[in-house]
Amino acid sequence: MRRASGGQLVYEELRRRILGLELEPGTRLFEPQLAADLQVSRTPLREALRLLLAEDLLDQLPTGGMVVRPLSRRDVDELYGVRGGLEGVIAARAAERCDERAAVRLRALLDRNERLVGLADDAMGAGHDLHVLIGEVADHAWATRLLDQIDGQLARYRRFTNQTQERREAALVEHTGLVEAVTAGDPSTARERAEEHVAHARGAALAALGTDLP
Repeated sequence: MRRASGGQLVYEELRRRILGLELEPGTRLFEPQLAADLQVSRTPLREALRLLLAEDLLDQLPTGGMVVRPLSRRDVDELYGVRGGLEGVIAARAAERCDERAAVRLRALLDRNERLVGLADDAMGAGHDLHVLIGEVADHAWATRLLDQIDGQLARYRRFTNQTQERREAALVEHTGLVEAVTAGDPSTARERAEEHVAHARGAALAALGTDLP
């Protein structure tokens, strides 16, 4: 960060910390402290904070300060509801477009997911990569664009969806069914498998967050 001269680099670093929960939800941000920590001037810092505010990763306080957006059960319910619909559309299109080359790549990522199923972070990354590749195969511009718009918010909750070995193994079974439907060229089943998978992820996140959150 010493050489960061623009708001984009500051934005990327703060965004990384927010999505990784290094900056905990509900944390009040103090510009002098952040500027000193990142070793940047206040101008690029304020530019970065405006970008994060526009992305709804920060909330503006009535007093003018900012806090990291708190986690919320309502957000989980709504975000994963939207994601389920979009993932269903993408999976159906992928099934229509999947050729043998794409099928080989999907199966390779599924094998990677299986090898890493015992490791929470690695399994999460492998599963995410699989969804990204299905999106590439689908080449559905609008569904992908809309999904990208909420991906930052989803990233904060993704780690809550695979905390237990039981859930990671269940997600692998769901991914297997999804890949089988896509590579078989079955749009209806692919859509159903994608929507079911996202619904189960939503349930896991809500269970992990507990009932104390709004």
